Amino acid sequence: DDGHQVYIVCPVERRLRLATSLEDKYGIHILNVKTLNIQKTNVVEKGIGMLLVENQYKMAVGKYLLDVKFDLVLYSTPPITFPKVIAYLKRRNPHAMTYLLLKDIFPQNALDIGMMSKTGAKGLLYRFFRKKEKKLYALSDYIGCMSPANVEYVLKHNPEIAPVRVEVAPNSIEMFPAERIDASEQVAVRSRYGLPTDRPVFIYGGNLGKPQGIPFLIECLAANAMRNDCHFVVIGAGTEYARLEAWYKDNAGLNVTLMKGLPKSEYDELARACHVGLICLDHRFTIPNFPSRLLSYLENRMPVLCATDPNTDMGPIAEKNGFGYWCESNSVESFTAILNKILDSDVKAMGERGYEFLRRHYLVSNTYEAITKHFTPGI
Repeated sequence: DDGHQVYIVCPVERRLRLATSLEDKYGIHILNVKTLNIQKTNVVEKGIGMLLVENQYKMAVGKYLLDVKFDLVLYSTPPITFPKVIAYLKRRNPHAMTYLLLKDIFPQNALDIGMMSKTGAKGLLYRFFRKKEKKLYALSDYIGCMSPANVEYVLKHNPEIAPVRVEVAPNSIEMFPAERIDASEQVAVRSRYGLPTDRPVFIYGGNLGKPQGIPFLIECLAANAMRNDCHFVVIGAGTEYARLEAWYKDNAGLNVTLMKGLPKSEYDELARACHVGLICLDHRFTIPNFPSRLLSYLENRMPVLCATDPNTDMGPIAEKNGFGYWCESNSVESFTAILNKILDSDVKAMGERGYEFLRRHYLVSNTYEAITKHFTPGI
């Protein structure tokens, strides 16, 4: 929108059965690179795919974007296996600024939830990826983190990085005027999806994988499944969906609804008809995650109920700014306590506070300005 020429390099996973290609859409140049499946797949294919994607990207960039001169090289994690690509682009564009948007602190997150270890064969894999991570940080002129806790973590565990190079560049969205639906329309939408219309509905939407602590979520749902003062709807997909589905089938008729993922427009419509957003993370995490689903909840004027590890600062941020409550994700009793607390609160007012917080801190313009302030005038 500000007149920059934008080139996007993105994976086209093998499940789509498409070849590598370069296309122009809406004035943006998109290089689609054929890769293995690296999302919502088994750990073996994900691991191999993350190892191969570096060379796949480098070859594609060298073939299709050889004559393009870049001023900014912008990239995110996951994956962290991009050092060769970034180094290659830096050699070709020595004046370019390199900026890492750190969305995932890998491999520590995999270590935290038992997918890797520091010993044995998994230890070799951990050390390999940790070396890649260090190299990526070294190649990055700046590292943009999702929250203050992420900045602190990166600096604490990577003391070789100068603090001036690490800053908050948050998850963000581009907001459009959303159609607000009134109470009668909310009732109609909930009825369409078979949800109750006489009580608050708590929605959990998004990925259902190991990081989300699905076993704990199931415990919380089970402990509150007989209540008649609220209802839970879980919408999504992921590696842990089958576990949740098995529990759901064995407990039909309770105040829980489980759905496969919906198209974004349908999900947004349903979210606007719900009352509170749920966020759950595995308690073993030592890294401060900041799930992007928070933005969808805030955009739809919902307060949040966060059950996370003690290192993630999303819950405390929500409590401090009056748009949610937080507990650690290792106590069902604590979850039930904040559930009761939010049911006794002015949910609508909390949702409006969250919406205003989103407008002040989590818009695309916030992240854009964090990045572009490092450009010299005229670039």
